[in-house]
Amino acid sequence: MKRIVAGLGLLIAAAAPAAVAEVGLGVKAGTLGIGVEGTFALAGGLNLRAGVNNYTYGYSDSASDISYDVDLELESYALLLDWHPFSGTFKLTAGLLSNKNRAAMRATPAGPVTLGGNTHNAGTLRGKVDFKKTAPYAGLGWGNAAGKTRGFGFSAEVGVLFQGAPDVTLTSTNPAVPQSDLDAEAREIESDLDDLKAYPVLSLGFSYQF
Repeated sequence: MKRIVAGLGLLIAAAAPAAVAEVGLGVKAGTLGIGVEGTFALAGGLNLRAGVNNYTYGYSDSASDISYDVDLELESYALLLDWHPFSGTFKLTAGLLSNKNRAAMRATPAGPVTLGGNTHNAGTLRGKVDFKKTAPYAGLGWGNAAGKTRGFGFSAEVGVLFQGAPDVTLTSTNPAVPQSDLDAEAREIESDLDDLKAYPVLSLGFSYQF
């Protein structure tokens, strides 16, 4: 939590010179994790929004005699421009995210497995999934934390984070497994995860305008 608050403070400090009197703070939850953000009113129905998202989720399961442990780490820092074309709560949004979303996987097969087209006693397999570190974002939603009405408000947003194709690395605790076979298996996993290059963003939240 200290890292989230510190990151938000830096983003707000960077954006503050462009802001005018209307300022709002918000909290939200969605597919990017749990977030906090500051919104600053500009001219012409535009708002500048800076925020931080963070969440870690662990999952364990077994399938086809393989035990899986997966840790999903969501972490991103957003700098967004909201446009309210009708001077209300509806908004169109574009911006950039510092994207540190990633996943770590550990798989322990009960017997031999096929990797890169060859069969191996693989020991424990460890994998990492990363994405493009700076990713553009586009979306639309409802809510204006820096509008004309002071007090509490509600927000909802739908968008897409263009985080690029996943980058998968795979290693084994068995040194006899060739890295070339592990790399070939990693490329297959990247192909399976290709839909994540356009990551859907959904969020709901509350805000308060000072």
